[in-house]
Amino acid sequence: MLDLLEKKPVILLLLSALVIMIGTAVTMIAPFTWINDPSLKIAGVKPYTPLQLEGRDIYVREGCNNCHTQTVRPLVADVARYAPGSTDGYSKVGEFVYDQPHLWGSRRTGPDLARIGGKYPDAWHYKHMADPQSMVPKSNMPGYAFMRQPLDSSLTERKMKALGFPYTPAELEAVKGKTEMDALVAYLQKLGNDIPWRKAAAAAPLVGELKNPYTDNASALNEGKLLVSQNCAQCHGEELKGGIGPALTSLARPEGEIFSTIFKGRGGMPAFGDTLGREKVWKIVTYLGSRTGKK
Repeated sequence: MLDLLEKKPVILLLLSALVIMIGTAVTMIAPFTWINDPSLKIAGVKPYTPLQLEGRDIYVREGCNNCHTQTVRPLVADVARYAPGSTDGYSKVGEFVYDQPHLWGSRRTGPDLARIGGKYPDAWHYKHMADPQSMVPKSNMPGYAFMRQPLDSSLTERKMKALGFPYTPAELEAVKGKTEMDALVAYLQKLGNDIPWRKAAAAAPLVGELKNPYTDNASALNEGKLLVSQNCAQCHGEELKGGIGPALTSLARPEGEIFSTIFKGRGGMPAFGDTLGREKVWKIVTYLGSRTGKK
């Protein structure tokens, strides 16, 4: 059979083209159709507000999707990193029914942003966008301080109508006077916030007794000081006197409670347990306790 096809290159070419077209339809065209199927919508997933939609357009304009993906794959490592504590935190088709086009991406020069919404307070994003290295010292992301410029909202209503998104006159009016950075932060804060994965993550218990294994350990104090400088000072200040986050100079809570807060996150502070691990978090607690005198 193969010998026969080799002797008839035109037929071989046509059959090859047919196979490629079928593969393209199955792997590329069909998913584009499924992704915007209203029947796959997840309860709680809402259309973009005018400000969020403008932020999404700026995200695309600046090429953010070239470095950041927006999909948590159903792999153990992906779920553990981007939806810590949840066994069902990977991305679902219904999350993207309002995305035209979707921004899944394929390159992770920067971290995935599918679950970034609500992970940090607005102030963190503003500072990070203006000067990324001030929040993530090793980041190679460029600064976007120029986005403090006024947002052009002249086409906002037309965009909402074109996509069929509901809006109110008050929402359109609220866009006026905003900056491009306001819009982008609003968009980032929506990502992953319409689904309940975070509740499952927050419910994950801490295993083992919450007893500090590094009490009065001098080497742990030094390492804890370095860890605080690398992971906490960006929000709480170099002297831990406060900034985006509260001051950490007079912690009156027990060490176990402080450990739990850092490990699991709370009130806009991300969970550090999945990135630092128990030992490093305890060293941070040890150092903070040495500054405040609380045990």
